[in-house]
Amino acid sequence: MTLSFDLTTEGARDALRARAAPEKPSLIGLTRAELGEALVASGIVPERQAKMRAQQLWHWMYVRGVSDFAGMFNISKDLRAELDKHFTVARPEIVEEQISSDGTRKWLFRFPPRGAGRPVEIETVYIPEEGRGTLCISSQVGCTLTCSFCHTGTQKLVRNLTAEEILAQLLTARDRLGDFPDRDTPDGAIVPAEGRKVSNIVMMGMGEPLYNFEAVKKALLIASDGDGLSLSKRRITLSTSGVVPEIFRTGEEIGVMLAISLHATNDDLRDLLVPINKKYPLKELIAACRAYPGLSNAKRITFEYVMLKDVNDSIEDAKGLIKLLKGIPAKINLIPFNPWPGTNYQCSDWETIEKFADYINNAGYASPIRTPRGRDILAACGQLKSESERMRKVDRLALEAMMIAGHGEA
Repeated sequence: MTLSFDLTTEGARDALRARAAPEKPSLIGLTRAELGEALVASGIVPERQAKMRAQQLWHWMYVRGVSDFAGMFNISKDLRAELDKHFTVARPEIVEEQISSDGTRKWLFRFPPRGAGRPVEIETVYIPEEGRGTLCISSQVGCTLTCSFCHTGTQKLVRNLTAEEILAQLLTARDRLGDFPDRDTPDGAIVPAEGRKVSNIVMMGMGEPLYNFEAVKKALLIASDGDGLSLSKRRITLSTSGVVPEIFRTGEEIGVMLAISLHATNDDLRDLLVPINKKYPLKELIAACRAYPGLSNAKRITFEYVMLKDVNDSIEDAKGLIKLLKGIPAKINLIPFNPWPGTNYQCSDWETIEKFADYINNAGYASPIRTPRGRDILAACGQLKSESERMRKVDRLALEAMMIAGHGEA
């Protein structure tokens, strides 16, 4: 049964707005050097103390997950009051939290206006699995790519998310899952990096991460910092639809795992499914993949391939895929198409998907079939979209009910 928590009651919304404190700049998403500079510029910390204070704040924000200066117990009461006067470390407003029948969680976050803009909403999804938990993070509000099979792509781009807003998705998820160490844990105690509910993150939510490169880079370097959130770079995957000029930079400057939204093995079909292919065709994309820094059997590229009935799911397509990727250390994720209102595509028959996977496996490539997760709350791959841009709630609930009854399954 799908659970949905409405956090839009007057009292809850007032409390969340108070915590968000949008009028004050956030310290989340700043590098250590920028933290120190902000403290000195505010006049509340002398320059000789900046490095030490920045490290204290880093620990409280990213190891302890504290979202209020009042909880930073090894900082004097007076300094905490000054910090609270000038800055915030609060979380974004949670408009809605949904829990799927399979345990998948989806949050609708609202961020305050930037400049002359208006508040914006994005979705973040948590997928629990045996031995790990994966958080699917958004990098933009909307998307410019208009991939024809993707629900998110039907929402126009509003703006890029900041490094703070990208990290806030991870921090809030850990809050909601009880994934930060207990607040009573003695200062200086070793906090294990293993056993966390959020063990992996994927930049596969709303938007194209490489069209927001600098903010994504900054956020992921903070997320993988060993003295903070401490996620291994091998447990962070960035997915791109093929922004070729930024692919090498991703490996060189961020060093995370790479995933490519491929979905077709020839330019004619990929032009239709993934229109960015017209700008960066397959020849250029595959060349960029071959040149990805650190590429090896231990650091393979994941190629994502959505299975569309009678479009890209024939054995001839499978043969084309093997030929295209020959010599690249790779894993091929086969993704059963996730339906959404208004789409003209259908998911391939399960027997067809299995035959496709068998051919890929026999050619020497791992080709797991991704188990659809969170379909009943529109949290599956390609289904994310801001509430303000989605269907009316009554229509969405009717769709969810239909999927729960089994009619929306592949």
